[in-house]
Amino acid sequence: MQSFQELSTIFSEKFNVRHFPESPASLYEPNEYFLSLSAKRVRPVMCLMGNELFGEIIPDAYDVATAIELFHNFSLIHDDIMDNAPLRRGMQTIHEKYNASTALLAGDVMLVVAYDYLNKIQTRYINYIIRLFNKTAREVCEGQKLDMDFESIENVNLKDYIHMIGLKTSVLMAGGLQMGAILGGAGEGNQQHLYEFGKSLGIAFQIQDDYLDAFGDPEKFGKQVGGDILANKKTFLMIRALESTSGPAKKELQYLAKSNDPEKVSRVQQIFRDAGVDSWANSLKDQYITAAYQHLEDIAVISSRKEPLKALAEFLVKRDH
Repeated sequence: MQSFQELSTIFSEKFNVRHFPESPASLYEPNEYFLSLSAKRVRPVMCLMGNELFGEIIPDAYDVATAIELFHNFSLIHDDIMDNAPLRRGMQTIHEKYNASTALLAGDVMLVVAYDYLNKIQTRYINYIIRLFNKTAREVCEGQKLDMDFESIENVNLKDYIHMIGLKTSVLMAGGLQMGAILGGAGEGNQQHLYEFGKSLGIAFQIQDDYLDAFGDPEKFGKQVGGDILANKKTFLMIRALESTSGPAKKELQYLAKSNDPEKVSRVQQIFRDAGVDSWANSLKDQYITAAYQHLEDIAVISSRKEPLKALAEFLVKRDH
């Protein structure tokens, strides 16, 4: 069994080639630029790990993993436009470096190329894989729209937010793992446990992401710290703070959520700390990672084959960037 780091190196060597034609450069160069930005490649490598959990990695897994990575980057390009995000992985986003129209088209064509890779796999797998890929892609879009809707809703409860995160973030991890499992010949029961492992891990991952957005080191995080606060996003931290504060602190938080106060980020960060939502977030993250480990335990393969996935899970929920 290979570690995430080993598989990531192998995948990067295969992935770091030109995926788009030379012309028109005004359409394709922005995508080459975006794909050149430093990235962990977590989701495609999870597809490879899902395959290797049940057997030797087959060539089709690299094409599916490439499609997953292209789809993920397509979604990031469009998310950055919707969020007005200036930075991605510490560099200019496509709409900032070029313009919004170019970014929209670049994202669109990246999705098209993702399907070109899916169409390379063996016919005995293609219906299962494309059906799951399409379900996953549709759910990611649903999650992104719910995330946007939440920005204009005064009160979002934690249950609804977790449902949104399950769609926006978790299903791509879960779906990638299951696609790999399908290619590895796994039965439906094992596929489902692996999917649920990925879904719980994805929620824990997002909790850590929300935490880093509010409290991370900007040089390590690679994105604007406090970006969710400035965008008035309903994150795990914000929802918990609104539920657990009262009196002047809650009024100030509600005021800041609608204001352009120059001290907005620092003032909200302080309310978060005073309400203890930083430690609460870590506790909630632990609940989801425990659930993820239980699903991994229930997969009917020898324990030693599961160790790389356990190590990856620990890295994802303890990372500082």
